[in-house]
Amino acid sequence: MFIHSALFEIKPKEVAQYRKDSKMWASYAKKAKGFIAYYTMKRYDFKNQYASVYEWVSKKHHDTFMNKYHDWLVSKSKAKVKVLGYYNLRAVDIVRK
Repeated sequence: MFIHSALFEIKPKEVAQYRKDSKMWASYAKKAKGFIAYYTMKRYDFKNQYASVYEWVSKKHHDTFMNKYHDWLVSKSKAKVKVLGYYNLRAVDIVRK
């Protein structure tokens, strides 16, 4: 499993548009091969920080999606956000109920 997360600082007046943009990105990711899930998350104890988190079967699936759609989706996104970081995570141990 591969997880890609983008951490943003977003002014309160931009949050609604960010969430709308995120759902647009997720709607395209949902159709892509290897997509598992998408989450919009608010960071606890940090003011105005949100993360877009994508779960993929593999990094290859993520990379294929990003190569095809990233620049186009950025051009379609309307919220003004400040990128704080990108995080690529690979599952090592998984325990599920």
